[in-house]
Amino acid sequence: MNRRDFLSFAGCSCCCFFLDSCSTAPITGRSQFTILPESFINKQSLAAYKEVKKKSKLITEPEKLDPIVRVGTRIEKAIAYYFQSKQIKDPTQNYEWEFILIDEPKILNAWCMPGGKIAVYSGILEITKDDNGLAAVLGHEISHAVAKHSLERASQAMTLGIGSMAADIATGGAISRVNNTVGQVTGMDILQLGILNPFSRVQESEADHLGIIFSSLSGYDPNGAIEVWQRMQEKMKGKEIPQYMSTHPSSETRIHDLRAWLPYVKLQYPKISDL
Repeated sequence: MNRRDFLSFAGCSCCCFFLDSCSTAPITGRSQFTILPESFINKQSLAAYKEVKKKSKLITEPEKLDPIVRVGTRIEKAIAYYFQSKQIKDPTQNYEWEFILIDEPKILNAWCMPGGKIAVYSGILEITKDDNGLAAVLGHEISHAVAKHSLERASQAMTLGIGSMAADIATGGAISRVNNTVGQVTGMDILQLGILNPFSRVQESEADHLGIIFSSLSGYDPNGAIEVWQRMQEKMKGKEIPQYMSTHPSSETRIHDLRAWLPYVKLQYPKISDL
């Protein structure tokens, strides 16, 4: 098979593959591409979550853990109520929610695995400060699971491996040569900078957007998200890497976007009174 035939075959195959695997993110309506079954990623995530719980020092004191469970559970209920009220399939309907607090005062982070398994590191509590800040962080992390971002990333990684190989063959190895040169000079991967990082920033921005929607629906002040990122910006002053090198938008970008979204979110997604 010559190069032109190969490109034609690969292009047609990829197009069919994409058409059969398209979906949309809830609420935002962003087009998504997934090729892996959700059951597969959920199973892998559950195993990883159990491993994290086994190896981490967990904080179980009610005065520290209870606020996380309370705020997270309220967001969880608001999400279910919202989708039910709109007669839309709830993407979290089969989730088995769980919240843990990990004793890591230097880690300013939290995450939510597919299936609703959530971990908060104690260091982020310095940034959240109150329920509104906690709702901003938990709303953001839960949004990753609601929008199936892990499934999307795993699918993208598989597709990029196949697609970049096909393109490299078709260009006589030009992509590999450029990637190797860039890597040697800068220590960075051209696919990481040009495709993976920008895509990850899109997901993070979407999670910010959905996060304040879920905070608002739950009865928390979505302005708390801006305050969280202002505190994070101050904490990380001089330590943030350039946005193009990061998997996340900069604090400045996030604050700007959140301010733009807030008026609409408050109007269109008010507090659910029946929670």
